[in-house]
Amino acid sequence: MLTLTLGTFAIALNHLLLISALALATFVGWRVAKRGGDNPESALFSLFLLGMLAARIAFVVLYWSHYRNDPWQIIDLRDGGFLAWPGVIVLLLVALYRGWRRPGLRRPLGFGVASGVAFWLLATLSLNIYEQGTRLPDISLRNAAGETIQLSDYQGGPLVINLWATWCPPCRREMPVLENAQQQRPDLTFLFVNQAESMQSVATFLETQGLSLNNVLFDRSGRLGQAVGSMALPTTLFYSPDGRLLSSHLGELSNASLARALENFDTPTPNSNPATAPATSARKLPCPASATC
Repeated sequence: MLTLTLGTFAIALNHLLLISALALATFVGWRVAKRGGDNPESALFSLFLLGMLAARIAFVVLYWSHYRNDPWQIIDLRDGGFLAWPGVIVLLLVALYRGWRRPGLRRPLGFGVASGVAFWLLATLSLNIYEQGTRLPDISLRNAAGETIQLSDYQGGPLVINLWATWCPPCRREMPVLENAQQQRPDLTFLFVNQAESMQSVATFLETQGLSLNNVLFDRSGRLGQAVGSMALPTTLFYSPDGRLLSSHLGELSNASLARALENFDTPTPNSNPATAPATSARKLPCPASATC
């Protein structure tokens, strides 16, 4: 499961874990402060923000080549571009400094930070182990010609699967990024799996936007999203040649965040030849005149 869904509200599990870690740290710090010491609530929240800022700055510095020509993207946090470890290190160093300067805050803040960081580390590690143990779902989809194909037919090479819809603004914004990556990385197979829309509406959208996407597939009932545990759009999944989930990204991809995700494929693996699409599948939209759209 990649998201927690309540009605129309969906939140990525890694975001939920981060918020839960802050809540736990605040609760533990408050309980310790009741036995003696200053309430660390405001200090913990400021440390959280400082850690997030450090994580963002570290990401931007590492992937500066993708931000150089469009500096405004630096403040666009929707791409999820954060490096966790620099943020954690800065948080711990500042917490030590603040505890040294304020003895009354030292014990509550220390217990709060320790419990929050420990929870986040263990929960994130568990989630990563769970995700990487999941496999490529074996479900049926349709191509632009209306033919039924199996998703597992694409297994055998590194695979990037994007779940999207034309009504989804983040999906629309990230499409040029994915189109460019598809052209720049012929060693990867990109699948664009539309969720619950008609072939004609998707064909019209791609034509009006001037997008040329290979391997556009259709999931009329949203079975793929249910199978991978994500009902939020867009969702992008990265699979190894043997069908093992390497990582996932919920939300809009930027050039920088996609570059980071594609690093999963930089290490050669056995059977690392690009996946070959089924011979019967139509690879592009708009669909041929003979197809029923």
